[in-house]
Amino acid sequence: MRVEIWSDIACPWCYVGKARFEKALAAFPHREQVEVVHRSFELDPGRAKDDVQPVIKMLTKKYGMSEQQAQAGEENLGTQAAAEGLEYRTRGRDHGNTFDMHRLLHFAKEQGRQDELVQLLYRANFAEERSLFTEGDERLVALAVEAGLDADAARTVLADPAAYADDVRADEREAAQLGANGVPFFVLDRAYGVSGAQPAEVFARALTQAWGDRSPLQLIDDGGAEACGPDGCAVPQH
Repeated sequence: MRVEIWSDIACPWCYVGKARFEKALAAFPHREQVEVVHRSFELDPGRAKDDVQPVIKMLTKKYGMSEQQAQAGEENLGTQAAAEGLEYRTRGRDHGNTFDMHRLLHFAKEQGRQDELVQLLYRANFAEERSLFTEGDERLVALAVEAGLDADAARTVLADPAAYADDVRADEREAAQLGANGVPFFVLDRAYGVSGAQPAEVFARALTQAWGDRSPLQLIDDGGAEACGPDGCAVPQH
């Protein structure tokens, strides 16, 4: 069974939702038969790469709330994250463009290190004091290396704006086609969708239902075709 997760590194509920999903997945009896794939979704796709601003300022401008309301929201998110065992800095974080991170995540997927990198990017954005957006490509390269990727290969990807750009855009178009207008958005075997950072119990039910509802293979066979099996290949007798 495949679970696809549309998310953005700048999305705090994606950070929390991933932890809740993984809690459900760890207890799922068929865990080893579940493939998890991370898909790209930008919350702020029109933001310029060099346009970085404090999270509180971004929230007040985007949602028309006061600084006190924005800070209260961050405190609530910090509480929610702590309940999942996650670190979350409620003050001093900033916000910027995540397109290069998504391109790097597609490269990491090819190398079998996508989940490792996405978790490191979340940690860097939500738990660490250093900005993920103002230190240039070398910060992303360092995280890529920590995830098990080659430094020079990661630099090559980041230096080429076209590298994996089509993959990111394809993910975003697919999200729109599936009706996802927010993240996190979880799709189980292209049959069930779960929107938002739901409790682990909801993810557990979704996994169980999706697993149980998988369609069995329908065999079309008129009995007359030769085939090879464990005992060898049948030789037609004339």
